[in-house]
Amino acid sequence: MSKIQTIKLILATLIALSFGSISAVSAQEKTGLNRTVLLDKKLELPSPNIDAKVIRVAFPFGFKTPWHTHEGPGPRYVVKGTLKVVEHGKARTYSAGEVFWETGELMSVENVGNDAAELIIFELAQGK
Repeated sequence: MSKIQTIKLILATLIALSFGSISAVSAQEKTGLNRTVLLDKKLELPSPNIDAKVIRVAFPFGFKTPWHTHEGPGPRYVVKGTLKVVEHGKARTYSAGEVFWETGELMSVENVGNDAAELIIFELAQGK
């Protein structure tokens, strides 16, 4: 996936999360734009001040993180590779093109694919 395609996907994800189910059918019909909602999550923000971050993480082949937390929850997009995510005692595997919701609580991530993996973290932390 090219950097431009990745940026387009990130922007589409942020738009979908920010504006929920706003209809874009007429724009799609006129421009040929292909819009796909990858994740739709209703949430109540803990504060009107949110520190939103977009973080790209590269996982070398076979790498496993120690148990850790993030500053806040949010969607995670697997750019390439295959990652096993353990959170709340449940292990789930995600591959390139998949999106999942992370709570921001104690978790571990392992690259279980045959090559390097990349993840985009959209983090929604309470502003300071």
